[in-house]
This record gives sequence, structure tokens and C-alpha cells, in this order.
Amino acid sequence: MKIRVIGNSEAVQGFALVGIQGEITATADEANAAIDHALAMENIGIVLITEDAAVLIQARIDQLKFQSEIPLVVVIPAPNPVSSKQESLNEIIERAIGIKF
Repeated sequence: MKIRVIGNSEAVQGFALVGIQGEITATADEANAAIDHALAMENIGIVLITEDAAVLIQARIDQLKFQSEIPLVVVIPAPNPVSSKQESLNEIIERAIGIKF
């Protein structure tokens, strides 16, 4: 199983440095298309989506979190956080998969 990242250019390019592919999105249409593309890929086990991209399609993200087992959809903090409460990426992944790093 592979990981795919969706979101702003900083996050996608950062994850690309460690070999994780993704799609840069700036609009709701782009985010929806990126989610559709990730869901169509059979080898994707986790989809990381930046908070700024997730707020554009929040209803769909919520639906995927509750209805989809694979891939696991995880919202990660953006470089410029949208919310005032910000968890670390490790905390989010630990909570999502239930394994402490």
C-alpha cells in the first residue's frame, strides 16, 4: 500500500522529497478531482490531504472518513494553519492508525 498527498504546493513538494507522490490543489474542483484520482488507484492505502485543501471539500472528506476503510483519509496541518488548534503530523497519524511512533 502506498501513500498519496493532496494539497498545497509546499506539502506536495515536501512529501515528494521522500518519495510520496501527490497532486497540488487550489480549488474545490481540483481537490475533488484529486480525491477521485486517489480513490481510483488500487495501491493507495492512505491519502494525506492538507487542511487548506480539506476545508474546500469538508463534507466529502467527512463522508470518506466515515464510509471508507481503504484508503484511510487523514487531514494534515498546512504550513499556514486554518484552525487555531494544530496537532503535529505525528499525533494525527498516530490517532488515525492507532500506533504510537
